[in-house]
Amino acid sequence: MNSKILRSVLVVPVNVPRFVEKACLRGADAIVLDMEDSVPADRKKQARDDLAEAISIAGRGSAQLMVRINNDPDLIEADIESAICKRLDALFIPKVESSDQLVKLDYLTREIEASKGLPTGKIKFSIHVESPLGLLRLENMAASTPRIESMSIGVDDYCAALGIKLTKDASSIFLPISQLVITAKAYGIIPIGVLGSVAEFRDLDAFENAATRARDLGSEGSICVHPDQVTILNRVFSPTEESVAGAQKIIETFEEAVQRGRASTSLDGRMVDTPIYKQALATIEKFEAIKRYEGFK
Repeated sequence: MNSKILRSVLVVPVNVPRFVEKACLRGADAIVLDMEDSVPADRKKQARDDLAEAISIAGRGSAQLMVRINNDPDLIEADIESAICKRLDALFIPKVESSDQLVKLDYLTREIEASKGLPTGKIKFSIHVESPLGLLRLENMAASTPRIESMSIGVDDYCAALGIKLTKDASSIFLPISQLVITAKAYGIIPIGVLGSVAEFRDLDAFENAATRARDLGSEGSICVHPDQVTILNRVFSPTEESVAGAQKIIETFEEAVQRGRASTSLDGRMVDTPIYKQALATIEKFEAIKRYEGFK
């Protein structure tokens, strides 16, 4: 289990000062300063020039800090050079389709870390897949560099690439989200995303349902675009008091059975064996990790 907590990843446009100013007050586990989709093409250079100040402002709190760069040959290297600093935790890399590109970005990042006196490997990657080709190559990309800490799917861009609209039940992205979760967990990477779109931020009930369904598939958090979504994500992707109490009871019951020489027993009419015990341990581990993280925050 990856111990990093990324329940809520709030994306804010780097070129809107009032959003940047308030980002660290929203309670998100991570903040992404966006230099890509939310910045017009003719403002990219200005956004890059303003990035250092935005990092200083958004980084006043303890939230993990990322910068979403432009995955464009004319922009990407300058974006990375401007973004990497002591306060930065990760580069959020959109439109990823190639493990070769990630290897090259790993090498470039290592060079910039060295030039700025930062430890090798300090800067992590959060990769964002937005095309069918990216999804097909997901496993190769996951294995390409140990810098990859989290991964997600750009649902709206992915659907656009397929020429479809996201259905209300999000059935069209059930398979991609499942594939993302399976691949991420296989490589010790955090899968983030909801079973739906984060863009419709006014319908909070629908957003919570999308988050809950994704959690039940194994997602551990999601990006979001509005502060109201942060509270929902932090709640949905945290174990409830009831689930923690139930997990503790399972652990106690199973360990008592082991002392009697048995690796299976029953609790409240349900069999408890090793896989159920491991699930309970994972629930407690996540609960404790969130407590430690929130205490740090």
